[in-house]
Order: sequence, then structure tokens, then C-alpha cells
Amino acid sequence: MKLDGVFVLEIEKIKDERGFFARSWDTEIFSKMNLKSQIIQCNISFNNTKGTIRGMHFQIKPYEESKIVRCTKGEVFEVIIDLRENSETFLQWDSIKLTQDNHKMVYVPEGCALGFQTLENNTEIFYQMTQKFFPKFAKGLRWNDPKLGIKWPLPPTVISQKDKLWPLL
Repeated sequence: MKLDGVFVLEIEKIKDERGFFARSWDTEIFSKMNLKSQIIQCNISFNNTKGTIRGMHFQIKPYEESKIVRCTKGEVFEVIIDLRENSETFLQWDSIKLTQDNHKMVYVPEGCALGFQTLENNTEIFYQMTQKFFPKFAKGLRWNDPKLGIKWPLPPTVISQKDKLWPLL
């Protein structure tokens, strides 16, 4: 990924006649890489309709959060925006396709906004977070902010009223 501190995580599959086994989380490995390794909360986002957009979400200090995201059903176009003013990639965005078949995950550090568009009906996302959700510290950016110029793969079909009303940069 082109954004500082954002990593694609790929599992090592141990295959046999039953299918495969793989480790999806290892606190020791994350700690050695200086990544946040204490998972505080896990969430699931289920989306009925292809083209649904959720985002662009983040929490502000003192409750910033790192996230690990995986698509467990269907597929999504996941977008990350760097909001860290001291970062070389400040206000840049990057994307990755996460699918139930590619088993990829993305690690998103504190100070980044995150959102996605579903590419199939009945898509499910699993989030691991390093911080609890604090509504008063939850913020967002508009999914179609012209300054960001995010190129969504599909016309949007469903967007919450809250996500439509996030401020522009």
C-alpha cells in the first residue's frame, strides 16, 4: 500500500484434504513490527446491496484507533485516507479489494479514515479495533469529497444519511 503505516496482511495457508488452516492474528509479530497489537473490540458490518458505501470513518484523540479489516463474505473496495498531518502521505488515499476468496486483510493505523463500497450483494466485513467506539469522538469525511477524488468502482446505491452529511475537507 502506498500510505505510511498501512499494510496488507496475507495469511499462510496450511492445506490438506479438509481445506486449509491459517493464523489470522499474532500479537507477538505485530509487536515486533511496532504495530498496535491490543485488540479491544471486534465488529461486523453486513450490507444487503451491491454498491453500498460506508465511510469515511475515524475517531479523534484521545480515542484514535487502528483497525484490521477482512471481508468474510462477498467483496468490497476498501478505501483508506491518511489524515495524519505529519505523514508524507497526508490527505492521500489508497484502496484494496478485499474478498472472501483472497483472504487478505488490511491494517489501518491511527489517524486514517476508512470506508468501503460493496461489490456484491450480502457482503460482510469483520473489523478488529484497538479502541472502543466513542460516539462523541467518532468523525467522518464525505465519501465524494472532490479534494480527495476517490474513484469508486460502482455508482452508489445505498449511503446512510449520516455518511451523506459528513463535512468536506
